[in-house]
Amino acid sequence: MTGTRDDSSESPAELREEAAEYEEIADALEDLLAELRDEELKDSRLEGLFDEVSSSDPNIWNIVSAFIDVEDGEAVVADESKLAQGSWAPEIVEGCDTMITLDIEYGMMPDEFKYTAGKKLSQRIEEFRQQAAEARKRADELENDADD
Repeated sequence: MTGTRDDSSESPAELREEAAEYEEIADALEDLLAELRDEELKDSRLEGLFDEVSSSDPNIWNIVSAFIDVEDGEAVVADESKLAQGSWAPEIVEGCDTMITLDIEYGMMPDEFKYTAGKKLSQRIEEFRQQAAEARKRADELENDADD
């Protein structure tokens, strides 16, 4: 779902459905962002990501990704995966809608994590909002072309 399609056989209805899916993901990520900013990290949906980012050995690992799936309008962190000095790349967990990736920083404080992860979530939200707007625009263009 994270990529946009460029298929001339798409119908306006399919594009509007795609836009709605992008909006649903953006809304779910906004809820996750609000939780990150307003709640304690302990027992939050991003606690595992924080633990990996702040406690992994930076001499072995350099980044960690959280794979996020949207289920019934709620963002669920399906898995976290670390990247070891560029020797392998994390694969997107099947069925996940998006991911955020942070650099390993041993001893990272919760406030810094909230800021950094919040910034990444905000970027992903904006990307999904943009994809939704583009899909709606393509649907409008197809409808206008059909009316001509």
